[in-house]
Amino acid sequence: MRYAVVIEKAEGNFSAYVPDLPGCVATGATVAEVETEIRNAIEFHLEGMREDGIVPSAPSSQVEYIEVAA
Repeated sequence: MRYAVVIEKAEGNFSAYVPDLPGCVATGATVAEVETEIRNAIEFHLEGMREDGIVPSAPSSQVEYIEVAA
C-alpha cells in the first residue's frame, strides 16, 4: 500500500504524520531519519490494527502541490 505522509519542519527536528492513519506519527533529526521512522511507524500501526481485528482501509488521501504567485 502507498500512504500519503506529511513531513513538517518543527523546532529542532522534523515530524511526520499519515492522514489516513490517525495517531500514526514519527519524529527525526533529519528528513531522511523521519522518513525511516514514519515507515516503521506505519508498519507497526498496521500490525497493531490487524492484531486488534481492525481491517485497515485502503489509503485515500491525495497530495498535490499548488503554485501561487508570491
